[in-house]
Amino acid sequence: MLLIRCPYCDMARPELEFRYGGQAHVARPADPATLDDAAWGEFLYVRSNPRGVAAERWRHAAGCGRFFNCLRDTVSDRILATYPAGAPAPDPAAPASGSGR
Repeated sequence: MLLIRCPYCDMARPELEFRYGGQAHVARPADPATLDDAAWGEFLYVRSNPRGVAAERWRHAAGCGRFFNCLRDTVSDRILATYPAGAPAPDPAAPASGSGR
């Protein structure tokens, strides 16, 4: 089981308290009304699926209820860092602020 540190509560808790929210740092189109169906569908459904470090959104559903971002290695399933929503992604090579297994 993963232990995930909520950057707002500042405590590592079991992954059962959290809900996955998709890829982090996805920019909403500036004027969505001007997009055709294909472009809107791409914005809604097309996401990167990297092998290695991925920036993800999570919600501390059983805790503070807030969304935050994390860097997770999709190969080892280790959380490398967690950080507040809206903050830039930290350097994955920096010391971990998240938790692991």
